[in-house]
Amino acid sequence: MEKNVGPLDMSLRLLFAASLFYVGFVPNPIITSETSQLVVGIFGFVPLTTALLRYCPLYTVIGFTTCPKRDNG
Repeated sequence: MEKNVGPLDMSLRLLFAASLFYVGFVPNPIITSETSQLVVGIFGFVPLTTALLRYCPLYTVIGFTTCPKRDNG
């Protein structure tokens, strides 16, 4: 599993995951349904996992990477 998530991409994914966790698990007026809050909070694990592993399966499928290029010279 080759890394394909770069540092900026990883930071944005972590920020997005934290936002989803906040909206999903902290009582707030944004989403009033408890079930909807739980679903949003659970969806926060997707960007968190891809950020921590620095691997995105979708990037592999489309042949994309945000990792800086290595110079093997």
